[in-house]
Amino acid sequence: MVVKICKDYDAMSRVAANIFAAQIITKPGSVLGFATGSTPEGTYKELVKMYKEGLISFKGVTSFNLDEYVGITRSNDQSYYYFMHHHLFDHVDINESNVNIPNTGGNLQDECMDYERRIKAAGGIDLQIVGIGNNGHIGFNEPCDNFVENTNVVELQQRTIEANARFFDSIEDVPTKAVTMGIGTIMRAKKVVLVASGEGKADIIRDIVKGKITPMAPASVLRFHNDVTVIVDRAAASML
Repeated sequence: MVVKICKDYDAMSRVAANIFAAQIITKPGSVLGFATGSTPEGTYKELVKMYKEGLISFKGVTSFNLDEYVGITRSNDQSYYYFMHHHLFDHVDINESNVNIPNTGGNLQDECMDYERRIKAAGGIDLQIVGIGNNGHIGFNEPCDNFVENTNVVELQQRTIEANARFFDSIEDVPTKAVTMGIGTIMRAKKVVLVASGEGKADIIRDIVKGKITPMAPASVLRFHNDVTVIVDRAAASML
């Protein structure tokens, strides 16, 4: 695990974007794993800027998103389908047929199995970005008694629901379920980048970098990965 400490959120976003740009330039047909949430927004903004400057192209890229809520439509402005198009896909030249985000409108178990098949058929994920929840979750893999292997349906914990309530009109509107890549799915990515910013993430960053490797802090398992980079600003690194 490599830890990169940046002076602020903007610097952190540029460092993460540069890793993605290098991946695309080196392998134009890369399979990229994307995450949602406020932390990766800056990374996507930088990637859009690079695309508009003619530095990178997404024409050959295939994408897979970490997760999607259950119970809201793709047109809902809080869906992760909407988020990814709003912040990245609508602004670059990615082929829509190469965009993969869990479809939670049908049989969820079938979708979980099909998602794994599509990742495998694409050759696996070359580079996956993840954020981290205050409880250590990556994707929507909540703290539990074991590391979940594959894409699965998860019941969101109350702490996660409360953390996400700021994006909705009320906490009652926050979905209580999601489809998420499993820990094993994430660990099979060839490279992983974890981004975190702010003092609110300092405790969990300390725990996953220096604490026990445990499913009660799911992101801690990344220490077993062969190629993982943790990119944080000074505030998130303040307890390291």
